Amino acid sequence: MAWVLLGLVDWLRLVLASAPLTVPVAAALAVGLTACATSPPPTSGVSPQAGSSVVAVARDMLGTPYQYGGASPAGFDCSGLVRYAYQRVGDPVPRTVAQQLRAVERLPRSGLAPGDLVFFELDDKPAHVGIYVGDQSFIHAPSSGGVVHRSRLDRRYWRERFIVGGRL
Repeated sequence: MAWVLLGLVDWLRLVLASAPLTVPVAAALAVGLTACATSPPPTSGVSPQAGSSVVAVARDMLGTPYQYGGASPAGFDCSGLVRYAYQRVGDPVPRTVAQQLRAVERLPRSGLAPGDLVFFELDDKPAHVGIYVGDQSFIHAPSSGGVVHRSRLDRRYWRERFIVGGRL
């Protein structure tokens, strides 16, 4: 994309050089377009406000029954809860754990912020996801017969299965 913008800048400079514009106007346009083309891309990730909103949606779902393939307040599986919470704050998210893992900017456990995702390995493959709420805790839909609840990353079970954190 940057090469397209840089090509556009060169073309506009050529046009501006032959157009009857005043020097200050032409210079301002050329400088503004060059700055636009060379500015770093916007950073990705959920803002702290959006992260807090995602956590609030997940907290509202505490106690909701686990349902395989579920993605509504009638019942959730782990990735369905993530998708639902993010959709409620206006941020579309892929449906499955694998798709969600591919969509995130990966983070170490120490870099997590509320609203980030936490991924876990079960049977030697990424198979579980939750929403980090802060203070080493996350909300998730665990398994059949369970309900959406809060767990701790520093509990041995989750600590041993943690793969990576992720920011959408």
